[in-house]
Amino acid sequence: MSNKTAHQKLQQVWANLPGLGVLAAVNHTTVGKRFMLTGMFYFLVAGLFAMLIRTQLALPDQDIVSAEFYAQAFTMHGTLMMFLFAIPVLEGLAMYIIPKMVGARDLIFPRLSAFGYFCYLFGGLILLSSLFIDAAPSTGWFMYTPLSNSEFSPGAGADFWLIGITLIEVSAIAAAVELIVTILRGRTNGMTLRAMPIFCWYILVMSFMILFGFPPLLLASVLLELERAGGWVFFDVEGGGDPLLWQHLFWLFGHPEVYILFLPAAGIISTLIPVFSQRPILGYRWLVLSAILTGFISFGLWVHHMFTVGIPQLAQAFFSIASMLIAIPTAIQIFTWLGTLWVGRVKSGLPMLWIFGFLFVFVIGGLTGVMVALVPFDWQVHDTHFVVAHLHYVTVGGVFFPLIAGIYYWLPHFSGRMSSGRLGLWAFWLIFLGFNITFLIMHLTGLLGMPRRIYSYPQEAGWGVFNLISSGGGFIMAIGVAMLILDFILHFRFGRKASPNPWNADTLEWATQTPPDTYNFASLPTLKSRHPMWDYDKLQDRIQKGDFDLADPQNGLRETFGSDPVSGQAHQIIHLPSNSWLPLQSAGALAIVCIALLAKSYWFAVIAGVVATIILLRWAWLNGAHPAVAPLSEEETKTLPLHSRTADGPAFWGVGTFLLANGTFYFSLIFGWLYLWTVAPNWSLPSQSPISFWPLLVGGIFLSLAVLMCNRVVNRLIKGNERKLGQQFWGITVAGGLHILALLWVLLRADLGPIQSAHDSILAVLFLYILANVTVATILSAMQAVRVRLGIVGVKSPCEPPVLRLLWGYSAGVFWLSFAAFILLPMGWGLS
Repeated sequence: MSNKTAHQKLQQVWANLPGLGVLAAVNHTTVGKRFMLTGMFYFLVAGLFAMLIRTQLALPDQDIVSAEFYAQAFTMHGTLMMFLFAIPVLEGLAMYIIPKMVGARDLIFPRLSAFGYFCYLFGGLILLSSLFIDAAPSTGWFMYTPLSNSEFSPGAGADFWLIGITLIEVSAIAAAVELIVTILRGRTNGMTLRAMPIFCWYILVMSFMILFGFPPLLLASVLLELERAGGWVFFDVEGGGDPLLWQHLFWLFGHPEVYILFLPAAGIISTLIPVFSQRPILGYRWLVLSAILTGFISFGLWVHHMFTVGIPQLAQAFFSIASMLIAIPTAIQIFTWLGTLWVGRVKSGLPMLWIFGFLFVFVIGGLTGVMVALVPFDWQVHDTHFVVAHLHYVTVGGVFFPLIAGIYYWLPHFSGRMSSGRLGLWAFWLIFLGFNITFLIMHLTGLLGMPRRIYSYPQEAGWGVFNLISSGGGFIMAIGVAMLILDFILHFRFGRKASPNPWNADTLEWATQTPPDTYNFASLPTLKSRHPMWDYDKLQDRIQKGDFDLADPQNGLRETFGSDPVSGQAHQIIHLPSNSWLPLQSAGALAIVCIALLAKSYWFAVIAGVVATIILLRWAWLNGAHPAVAPLSEEETKTLPLHSRTADGPAFWGVGTFLLANGTFYFSLIFGWLYLWTVAPNWSLPSQSPISFWPLLVGGIFLSLAVLMCNRVVNRLIKGNERKLGQQFWGITVAGGLHILALLWVLLRADLGPIQSAHDSILAVLFLYILANVTVATILSAMQAVRVRLGIVGVKSPCEPPVLRLLWGYSAGVFWLSFAAFILLPMGWGLS
């Protein structure tokens, strides 16, 4: 086959649908760009709110906006920046770059990434829509209770925040699963972990942090919405709850989020500095270790934000030390970057200018971070503009500057053109100077006692001249942002054409066309170097000529390698799903559920939920070993098996990764249970458990039986025995159904009063959670029985049953741990 014919076939297989069919696109290049463009839109909206805030505070005693609208602007600014701009844009950039860096043709779960984008889009639109019906949230982007409960926030503003953010969190977790599995299982043949680009390490750590950091806030949002809408008790002291539980759950997400933002930005810095120094990064292993340590330590800092709420002094000392300790891996990274610049021959360019701006701003933010980690100092400045200044130096210096450096660096990849040096230079200096004028002086206003979140202040306070300077700097920065966006737009039309690798970069994404084809690589190379573009001659030409593997698409399907997570050795060919309306349909149905909940139309929400479930089950039916994804009738002449012919397919890794987030959600619930039990002043255990012990135990036996049967079926199937396979799956389904019936019987007979008692509220949430997990496993078991009968699942295609074994094992683990923590432990406590 000629090279031209192969390219035409690849283009036909990987092309997006025309017209409105582009909404069905799942290609990672398209989805990544959507994330970034949508995030920039939300950034501009958040910037408008920031300008309103600075205008109001420019002079004392102003009433340009009302106190209520100022609170709404403050809340929306923080929410949009933290939830709808920073993380989605960084995830979008990772989605766009990672497959190209690791030599893959797409992300491992293309439809999941498209689903994540639509959840993000709809969640953001739901949140923004509150502005147009005078129902915007006004209790701060942190939504502290009790200010956010139904008594002090009686309107729908807090509900818009809780429900919209929940949908956005689903998007972030979906993207994290996607990126983890792609990095671990989607690398091209021979790319070991040691040869993986440093950016991939940072994104890998960030994605794991999302899996462990977002579920606590997801749980907190669910609990607060249940309290607001249903009157259940979680944060109300009178019913045995505690408002500080919200702060613990929120900051279990909130402080790791700072490093969730910083790590991909640091990955950009670690990628660009070797290119502009024209030498490999110093201390590759130290950078990897520092990134991992940063992610690990960041989860021990959440109480850093709660030094003023009255926690014990021992806890204050521990979290203060941890807050200072995290400066060590950060310092290692900074010195590694400086060392690489020192020994290299640094080239000038706009990306390097933004990197130098980052180093200046972020170091200041890090130093003030160590200051607020000291408990006595934090007591003085905790709720002042000093903390506002610190937060912006860390987030803008640690995220925005590296992000813009990365965008300028990869702009030729997006467009095939170079940006304007002059316009970009003006934009940088306006933003750099405007930012420092705005926030450097805020340290002083904070030390002078100016509180956060006030919409006006008296003349005699003496803060007027400082606020005027800060506001002036803010408008200078806004002009710089406008110039920056203008530069990005104009370069697509007037920028000079870029050469194939304009920066002489070392990483594999520059081996694609610029802009890239939808399939990235005409053939997938075998690589063992960390710097393939420097170490392999004419690599781009050889890839495009089809000198490597998978140059000829067979069966008209999208193909990429499935590789070993450590060695990078390709051991299967993954057939990826193509364009589909299912992600848009399922995300749209979930958005309708959210809107119905906001309208308090609960029956309509149930109907929409059923529709969403049907769409998701349809999606599950068309995945895995289904002939539409992995045909069963083709002549398999390839040396590597299809993913559906193995028991170690991408679905196994995807579900296993998702269960990490699911388990974090569950352990956050256990944390809430134990916290209220030991801390809440009005918490009390009933004299007799409302849960029937023996029926619950019988239900657990049925669940364990389902697990044992599933484990036996999978072991036999892997060994090549599929005798009575369908009947065994029906048996698993029946055992799961009996467990569900037992749980429902126990729940309906239990005398739970979630409106009166936090104890009963948490038990009710626990039972609903267990029911949801077991119901999913039971339905999928029934689907497996049907798929066995249709010949979709069997000895030749065993990829799906191991996934089911994961679900059943997780469900049983959750049940028995809950039985011990929520039933046996209170019983033993009462006996003692």
